[in-house]
Amino acid sequence: MYEVEMKFSIKDREAIRKKLVACAARFGGLISQVDYYFSHPSRDYLKTDEALRLRKSGQKVVITWKGPRADAASKTRREIELPLGGRELSSHQTILDWTDMLASLGFQKVFEVEKRRQPVRVHWRGSELDVAIDHVKNLGEFMEIELQAKQTEVVEAQDVIRSFAEELGYSNEEKRSYLELLFFK
Repeated sequence: MYEVEMKFSIKDREAIRKKLVACAARFGGLISQVDYYFSHPSRDYLKTDEALRLRKSGQKVVITWKGPRADAASKTRREIELPLGGRELSSHQTILDWTDMLASLGFQKVFEVEKRRQPVRVHWRGSELDVAIDHVKNLGEFMEIELQAKQTEVVEAQDVIRSFAEELGYSNEEKRSYLELLFFK
C-alpha cells in the first residue's frame, strides 16, 4: 500500500474546524504524539529519501518504514507500519526497549518530533479521508490529508485529496515532512 498525503500550513485552526464541521467530518480526541527518527548504519536516509520511525501515540507504539517518494506531486510513498508492545508493557518502556534494540543493530536516534494531533475522518468523493490538524512543537499548525491506496490508485487518490483541500481553501502544499522542516530549520 501507498500513503498518499498532502500537508498544508494553516493560520487559523478554528476556521479549518468550522469548514470540516460543514463537511460532516467526524472528530476524534486530541492525541499527543512523539516520533523518534533513526538513521541507518550503512545507508544515508537523506540521500535515499527514506525514514525509520518509532511513534508513541497516546499509549500505542508503532514502528514505520517510509520508502522514497513515488512522485513529486504529493508526499506519496510506500509505507510499512507495524504495532509494537503489548498489554504488559507501557508505551514508554516499549520505546526504550526498541530504541535499545535498534541501537544494538547500529541505528542511531537522530531526531524527535512532538505534536498534538486532532484526528478527523471525512467522506469525500466516495473515499474516507484521514485528516489531521497538528500543532508541531517549534514549527506551528498544519493540516494533513491522507488516503491509503494501491499503486494503481495513487493518481486518483491525489485528485481526491487535492479536491478536498481546495474545498477547504488550500492549494499551496508543503511537500517537506515535519522532520525535514525541523531538521533544516
